Amino acid sequence: MPVSQSVSQSLTRPPRRYDYLDDGAAIYVDSFATIRAESRLDHLPPDAEKVAVRMVHGTGQTDLTEDLVIHPRLVAAARGALESGAPILADANMVASGVTRARLPRGNDVVCLLRDERVPALARDFGTTRSAAAFSLLADRLEGSVVAIGNAPTALFHLLEMLLDGAPWPAAIIGCPVGFIGAAESKDALAYFHDDHGIDVPFLTVRGRRGGSAMTASALNALAREQE
Repeated sequence: MPVSQSVSQSLTRPPRRYDYLDDGAAIYVDSFATIRAESRLDHLPPDAEKVAVRMVHGTGQTDLTEDLVIHPRLVAAARGALESGAPILADANMVASGVTRARLPRGNDVVCLLRDERVPALARDFGTTRSAAAFSLLADRLEGSVVAIGNAPTALFHLLEMLLDGAPWPAAIIGCPVGFIGAAESKDALAYFHDDHGIDVPFLTVRGRRGGSAMTASALNALAREQE
């Protein structure tokens, strides 16, 4: 007897005591319909609507769209890079783990070097966090990549400083670090990077303190494939 069949025969569903939708496909459809009904989307680039909707879906925050700042070329740049096989470079393992591999168009590498054995010493030498130092180890993979920072403001600041110091440009930056110290400031630095320094890398960010791995991974999953 197949294992799945034996398990189903040995288990019974508990008596239903609550009124709730329990059809997975219907929940999915209704969720996106609710998001579109409750979120403002008209101020975003038209091709970024599905990205914003998926980010709301990943966070449950329908007002998130009010704080999104999305470069007009972000979707085309990031999706084009992924379709050409570019890697995703993440600041946190939770961001990397949140990427739905089946959505990646070319089986793209998803790289996070936070656990690399060289990182602790490099962070000490630099006098910064491990998340920031890890990006220096990714310098040779930066060009044309899609960078995803969802945890550490120091990683985003460090990346921008690398670019100012002549590092290769990624194709796109998803910069949504979360927190109370430096998060809002690092995302403002990204939003004004072109105005302040003339370096025009397509980006997505969310103003203020909120952000996080789930939000960043949701954006990546939407960029990897247009289909919701």
